[in-house]
Amino acid sequence: MTLAWILVCILAGSIGALAVAGSFLLFPDQVRRRFLPLLVSYATGSLLGGAFLGLIPHALEHEASGPVLAAVFGGFVLFFILEKLVIWRHCHVAHCDIHSAAGPLIIIGDSVHNFVDGVIIAAAFLNSTELGIAATIAVIAHEIPQEVGDFAILLDSGYSVRRALVLNVASSLTSLIGGLGAYFLLRQVQVLLPYVMAVSAASFIYIAAADLIPGLHRQSAPKHALQQILLLTAGAATIWLFHH
Repeated sequence: MTLAWILVCILAGSIGALAVAGSFLLFPDQVRRRFLPLLVSYATGSLLGGAFLGLIPHALEHEASGPVLAAVFGGFVLFFILEKLVIWRHCHVAHCDIHSAAGPLIIIGDSVHNFVDGVIIAAAFLNSTELGIAATIAVIAHEIPQEVGDFAILLDSGYSVRRALVLNVASSLTSLIGGLGAYFLLRQVQVLLPYVMAVSAASFIYIAAADLIPGLHRQSAPKHALQQILLLTAGAATIWLFHH
């Protein structure tokens, strides 16, 4: 039953998010510019909630605080290094200086990112169904704006809609590889579970802190700040509700 939950949620977090992102591109550019920051605000809250209200507390139930927090820090540094190597890529706008190379690097980065998402979902479900659902919500919330940005970059780089869709679907399937690998490995080596959850939490924190929050600061008007705070809180509250 746990494996079925993992497979369903991985598909929802990858293929489902991809479908929503693709349909989002059908809206006029003005509509996308208005609603994408709202999605990013909610995603930020859900990622931080998933890390601090879900994954880290559960990891601490299985292991002492010192090793768990060291794993969180180590994971954060790891994702920083991956981004420096232009392997771990996140973008939520059509024109991004860091991602100007586009094309193959976007697909490689997405593949690595989706693989890690699969591992996160599997590790969460092996702890509890509630934590698995909460982690899936956090994954879906940040996958949608990311895929919108990646789609826009590929189209802007000259890819056809069909080719961009096929490549994104192919990269999203790496989440199944990550999820299945984590499921069978962690069932055999339970001692690794708290550390995998700690590193998973680090990935959520890194995405929120290094990628999403700086983008939110580009909107400084009081109205936008209030919207961001409310949606960020709503994202974290969603994780808390499913967790409890």
